[in-house]
Amino acid sequence: MENRQTLEHATLLLLKLLQSGDMYGYQMITELERRSDSTFHMKEGTLYPILKKLENEDCVRSYAQEADGRTRKYYRLTDKGLARLARETAQWQAYERGIDRVLGGALAPAGA
Repeated sequence: MENRQTLEHATLLLLKLLQSGDMYGYQMITELERRSDSTFHMKEGTLYPILKKLENEDCVRSYAQEADGRTRKYYRLTDKGLARLARETAQWQAYERGIDRVLGGALAPAGA
């Protein structure tokens, strides 16, 4: 289930990363791992199809920029992506509250 959750919510995680600024692919992978204390390990084969889909949906835009003698493809969050981030964050928070209620209820003594 852990890997499935990661994949189901990968879009939310990537949008959140891009909210803090433009990033290139490998930077997103390492930043996600850093921010999650190594909980999430996203592979390029997962990352780039999600970014392509987000780009097709106009949630992110890409551009090429030279850095350290190489050209990298950076991604930027659009207004549409910011709105989607807000929606997906609200959905996640509702999901999290539901899980907390069930777990809290499961830990309560019988008859409480």
